[in-house]
Amino acid sequence: MKHLILAAVLTLSTLPAVAQEAETDTDTGGRDLIEEGAKLFLRGLLREADPAIRELQDLADNVGPALQMLREEMGPALAEIMSRIDDIGNYENPEILPNGDIIIRRAPDAPAYVPPEDALGDVEL
Repeated sequence: MKHLILAAVLTLSTLPAVAQEAETDTDTGGRDLIEEGAKLFLRGLLREADPAIRELQDLADNVGPALQMLREEMGPALAEIMSRIDDIGNYENPEILPNGDIIIRRAPDAPAYVPPEDALGDVEL
C-alpha cells in the first residue's frame, strides 16, 4: 500500500513537467495520452485503497463510541488521580496483585511527597 501511495505522489509531482513538454509539441495526442494514463493510474490507486479506507472507517465507527464512554466514565477518576500525583516520573510501574488490586509505588529515589493543601483534611481510613 505504501508503494502505491509513493508511486502516486511521484507520478503527480512529475505531471506538470511532462504536460509542459507536451504543450510545446505540435502533436497534442501525447498530452491526451499522458492525462488519460494519469487518470487510469489514479482510478486504479483509489480502487486498491478503497477496502483499506472502508476498514478504517468501520474501525472508527466501532471504536468511537467506546472512547466516548471511556472519557465520560473514566475521565473524572483519572483527573482526580492526576491531581494527587506530583510527577509521574516519581512512581514505579504499576504492580497487579494476585487478588487484582493495582499498586503504584513511589520510587525510592523520589523526593518526599507533599500532599496538596485541600487533601490534608480528607483522610479516610
